[in-house]
Amino acid sequence: MTNMILTAVLVLGVIGIFFAIVLYFVAQKFKVLEDPLIDEIAEVLPGANCGGCGKAGCRAMAEAFVKQGNMDGLKCPAGGEEVARKVAELLGCTPEISDPMVAVVRCNGSCGNAVAKNNYDGLADCTFANSVYAGESGCTFGCLGLGNCAKACQFGALSINPETGLPIVEEEKCTACGACVKACPRGIIELRKKGVKNRRVYVACRNKEKGAVARKWCTAACIGCGKCEKTCPFGAIKVENNLAYIDFNLCRLCRKCVAECPTGAIHAVNFPPMPPKKEAPASETAPAKDNAPAAAPVNSPVQNNPTY
Repeated sequence: MTNMILTAVLVLGVIGIFFAIVLYFVAQKFKVLEDPLIDEIAEVLPGANCGGCGKAGCRAMAEAFVKQGNMDGLKCPAGGEEVARKVAELLGCTPEISDPMVAVVRCNGSCGNAVAKNNYDGLADCTFANSVYAGESGCTFGCLGLGNCAKACQFGALSINPETGLPIVEEEKCTACGACVKACPRGIIELRKKGVKNRRVYVACRNKEKGAVARKWCTAACIGCGKCEKTCPFGAIKVENNLAYIDFNLCRLCRKCVAECPTGAIHAVNFPPMPPKKEAPASETAPAKDNAPAAAPVNSPVQNNPTY
């Protein structure tokens, strides 16, 4: 009996050693040598795995950097300029530094501007609500206010204002990763340039219906009147499908369009108050006096005597 047990143990031991040797050679044949630079770059990246770079995560982004050998077409929006410089130093290339961006909410359909006409009592998810529901005000383009954008933000930069029902973006926390943009089913969140001194001008509306219909749902809606487009001296505004859009690459922040918009759909952020319009002096506004000599009376010599 003892011999049988010893034989079984010996046989199992030999089989184990045999498969261990096989696995060793298989591992050696198919092993993948990973560049240690990947770990170094992964340590530099923010580690948020937000997907703003278009990759599956920060590790995948580090692998893409090393594989490509430079930063052409690759950018970590969450890391910003500081991370870009560190990655470029590790790769030994020139960093791609672009203008800082920030998330902007292009909807002003607050509880005051877009009065609720019905009440939604379903799943608290914007994507689901968008598929079955127009919105409390009836605007099919406006914010649903259920917070998918806030849930998607891993940096705590977004929250829903309980008074207005609209998202609020904290500029100092926003990394422009784009997660909120992808999470919004109605596309009301856009990444725009922060601008000089964090100043921006944009149309806070996405409604493409005609003016009367748009105003029916929201008093602050863009009506596509075209006044802003006509007044812009830089050609930065275009009106298409009854909706104005400001190209932030062309906008020079003059704010002429803000004063021209009849519904207040164009917002200017982080600007000082506009100075009041100067009234023209009374001498300029008063009608000019007629300096011509007064007509002669009917019985004057000028009319009665032809020799004059």
